Amino acid sequence: MPPLKPQRPPPYSLDRKALEREVVVEVFRARGPGGQHVNKTESALRLTHLPSGVVVASQDSPSQYRNRETAFARLVERLERLNYVRPKRVPTRPTHGSRERRIEGKKVRGATKRTRGKVRHDE
Repeated sequence: MPPLKPQRPPPYSLDRKALEREVVVEVFRARGPGGQHVNKTESALRLTHLPSGVVVASQDSPSQYRNRETAFARLVERLERLNYVRPKRVPTRPTHGSRERRIEGKKVRGATKRTRGKVRHDE
């Protein structure tokens, strides 16, 4: 299935009732260890959130109900990350004192490096 494109930009609703209306739920058989029970029951879930295109799956538990709760929790977590808007960065200028300390440190470092020159045998 090709990746879904978001239908609308953030912020996305995190309310459980709203999410249940916006989500397509697919049920399938879980994979991996677990024996006959895993092979016969369709306890794994895949939630596709249509407005954002986020797809979340859960097959951790043999219970479909617990997998549904886990999947919705993961979906809310992903949508919270998508909803996050970074605060605008306010550029700051270095203070006069910090600028002087930095330049003084560079002078000291330069003097230290100059003393490491080649050894001359002029004498």
